[in-house]
Amino acid sequence: MRTTNHRKLYLLLILLQITAVSVTAQTATRTLVRTGHLLNVKTGAEPAAQTIIVTGDRITAIAPTASTPKQSGDTEIDLTKYTVMPGLIDVHTHLTMAPNFDPYYELTMTPAKEAIIGVENAKITLEAGFTTVRNVGANDYTDVALRDEINAGHIPGPHMQASGPALGITGGHMDENLLPFEYHVHGQAVADGIAAVQHQVRENIKYGADLIKIGATGGVLSKGDDPQASQYTLEEMQAIVADAHRLGRKVAAHAHGGQGILWASEAGVDSIEHGSYLNDEGIAMMKKHSTYFVPTAYLIDWMQEFGKLPPLYQQKMKDVSAVEKQNATKAIKAGVKVALGTDAAVYPHGLNAHEIDVYVNQFGMSPLQGIQTGTINAADLMGWTDRVGTVEPGKWADIIAIDGDPLKDVKLLQHVPFVMKSGIVYKDEVHKQ
Repeated sequence: MRTTNHRKLYLLLILLQITAVSVTAQTATRTLVRTGHLLNVKTGAEPAAQTIIVTGDRITAIAPTASTPKQSGDTEIDLTKYTVMPGLIDVHTHLTMAPNFDPYYELTMTPAKEAIIGVENAKITLEAGFTTVRNVGANDYTDVALRDEINAGHIPGPHMQASGPALGITGGHMDENLLPFEYHVHGQAVADGIAAVQHQVRENIKYGADLIKIGATGGVLSKGDDPQASQYTLEEMQAIVADAHRLGRKVAAHAHGGQGILWASEAGVDSIEHGSYLNDEGIAMMKKHSTYFVPTAYLIDWMQEFGKLPPLYQQKMKDVSAVEKQNATKAIKAGVKVALGTDAAVYPHGLNAHEIDVYVNQFGMSPLQGIQTGTINAADLMGWTDRVGTVEPGKWADIIAIDGDPLKDVKLLQHVPFVMKSGIVYKDEVHKQ
């Protein structure tokens, strides 16, 4: 008898739960985004008069506006004079950093300052139309903290994948090389040898890293190293990739020089960042392993026009700038996959969409191909194709509006008047009186 009563009680509780879910579903409010044209970034189609139906943080349906009347409780957003498309993605940012490379400024940076800088730059980046980013390198896991605070809804900013401190060799691009020996200062994720790099990968993941960033070669904005010289060995990078992939993280490799690009691609990294001295051998290896190329090319233009680097960095920047674009063009023509990345922080945050202009008007991509680098390609590199990169049911409601047709002029993406992320409007210049 007791068993029968328990069963009845359980059935009653289940029915109550079903009723509660049903009532919630019926009363859930919808946002109807009325579009002038809706850009399909997969095909380039731009159907007119479509309505994106948003419920909570997701897109739940897309239908012709004529067949989608407003219902009681619905909110309408009129973007009928605009082209609507998915929020853009930047896979190489440094939100917690500022474009100031004075050595004294670098040495006086603190975790508190980085965190505050990150809050400011996250908002700027989001309002520029970039609703998703990878942050590839930040001291003290300040990018992890920034990501978590954005996710908690405490501050505005894009969806983030954060790497924490970038792994590098002693004396390399990721080390702290500005201070003399007596201070015994090392970069936070400096690790040499297979056992040490395995430990560092696991430690980064322990403290919240979504991906692993490594220094495969020297860099430009660092003292005493050569961008063309490889840093991590092939065996060290193979160990990094094996542990990262086994633990569900992708690996981004800072790599300028040809040997480092070749070894990093052979080791199985997921993306080559910068790729300045990319050669035929490296291109072949990247294609063999389906490695993404993240060019970070607009920074060259910005530096040539506005940059004022300290003397210890100037020649390296000049050397890299002389070759990067021709090698990037060769790689793109050879069919290497490209994802949009900017290295924002080398130049001011918020100018991210200038990168697409370089891809189209200097590297020879079509406007659609350029846009795809910052939508479907970037989403694929991040492993977030099910969440971002297109305007489709089931994905986050990350939507931007453009005044004009970006397939005719990608420079229109450099000013985005409307930004919605996860169903929340963060920027609206369309409806200002």
